[in-house]
Amino acid sequence: MLDHFQRFAIYYAPHADSDFWKAGVSWLGWNAETGQGVAHPDLGINLAQLTQTPRKYGLHGTLTPPMRLCCEPETFVDAIEVLAHSLAPVDLGDLRVKPIDEFLAIVPNVQPQALSDTAAQIVRALDPFHAPLSDHDLARRRASGLTTRQDALMQVWGYPYVMEEFRFHVTLTGRLDTATLPQVLQAAMAWFSPALEERHHLDALCLFGEAEDGQFHLIRRFALRG
Repeated sequence: MLDHFQRFAIYYAPHADSDFWKAGVSWLGWNAETGQGVAHPDLGINLAQLTQTPRKYGLHGTLTPPMRLCCEPETFVDAIEVLAHSLAPVDLGDLRVKPIDEFLAIVPNVQPQALSDTAAQIVRALDPFHAPLSDHDLARRRASGLTTRQDALMQVWGYPYVMEEFRFHVTLTGRLDTATLPQVLQAAMAWFSPALEERHHLDALCLFGEAEDGQFHLIRRFALRG
């Protein structure tokens, strides 16, 4: 069942019946739960082009990045289940659409400390299961411009944006130029506003897998029961 996935990641993902999930799936054009493409809404912008980069990952907030395993996938699944039973749900607080560097994302107004702490616990608990980064992976990450601390974190944990560098975000677009950004930001704020009026929680660890075509699929949700 899991052998055809190349990499695995642990993400936050809204519930499939929530307005947040439905809005995000339409915006990106990919439903990771069903493994199907979805028609974009007509918002007066070229969503197919604007969302090309994040589309393959599905609507998500990264907790652990896509990784190759050093164990059988079933062993990893067992570890996730044990971990989920030890973690308590976390209120994400008020969410908003915001530019981050050159792309748009949904982020908390103020990142809750409980979210940062839980993300760190997840990274520590699942670190033994990922294979070491290749030289190619290291070079690709460094090409994006890392601080000394981020580079050190990458060498220890396999990802530069963990621990005190963790910033929760749900990516909505690829890179935007300064001329395009205001129009896309306005469209995103209007599209997601009703969904973001609801309260959202990290209440499950969502296991995503990368299929051979590069698309990510939501394999299973592990409810947090701590």
